[in-house]
Amino acid sequence: MIQSRTFADPAAVAAALERVGYLADAGVATAAHLALRTGRPLFLEGDPGVGKTALAQALADITDARLVRLQCYEGIDASQALYDWDFPRQILHLRAMADGPDRPEGYDPARAEASLYDRRFLLDRPILQALEGTPAVLLIDEIDRADDEFEAFLLEVLADNAVTIPELGTIRAVTPPIVVLTSNRTREVHDALKRRCFYLWVAHPDFEREVQIVRGHLADVPDRLARDVAGLMGTLRTMDLLKPPGVAESIDWTRALQVLGATRLDRTNATATLGAAIKYREDQVRVEREVLPQLDGALVL
Repeated sequence: MIQSRTFADPAAVAAALERVGYLADAGVATAAHLALRTGRPLFLEGDPGVGKTALAQALADITDARLVRLQCYEGIDASQALYDWDFPRQILHLRAMADGPDRPEGYDPARAEASLYDRRFLLDRPILQALEGTPAVLLIDEIDRADDEFEAFLLEVLADNAVTIPELGTIRAVTPPIVVLTSNRTREVHDALKRRCFYLWVAHPDFEREVQIVRGHLADVPDRLARDVAGLMGTLRTMDLLKPPGVAESIDWTRALQVLGATRLDRTNATATLGAAIKYREDQVRVEREVLPQLDGALVL
């Protein structure tokens, strides 16, 4: 039994997460607590940059588990997620047995072929890595980028915490991994997968929590600068931008301003460092035209 199952309540989980630098609200702490105690996967959905991936890393930290990350993308299949065979090594092995000085007496091609599917030729991919060995947090990142067929494959694997390799048999997890799935909602994930998880919509933090997060990552940042950036970020997220900035961008923007020696946010330094927070040219033009002029002589919050 690993440390993750010993937290008494959501408040204990929140306190542990805070110690490793993740400020969780009541909803996040409760969902994490339930997932850890019951062993069910945790499905996190929300806009990019709200801290979904960071939560998986924080859970690994507080449970002394290793983080194993599977980054999803269009076209991903089982061989990228589960296991594959090392074909070049298999071919070299077969040639060495057939032609090399180590060729055994009574060489049998059928037996040589069977020896190709030895464990040493198996390439562990993230899911198999998480099932084997020490306790792990398996992060299946951006599942919404994968195909429907990959979702069905995941359902089968996660239901049993085991994989069957035809040539080797079934490999079961001694300690089932803590599974965290994330989605940016670029498409709807099927209900069949969501039903097997604790679902949590991760929203952008409120103003005070965002200030705390920024100051937690940048210990020597002036409080006024952190509040200026957090206040302006709240405004930007109401503008229906192509890519609303997340918490990661708040930290990056504050760090950029801090490097320049700023202690407050104004139109000049905001314009100079806008690329730390806004990543699309169309969004930058809108912000420069509609928002930054308001900083002339009147700083945010």
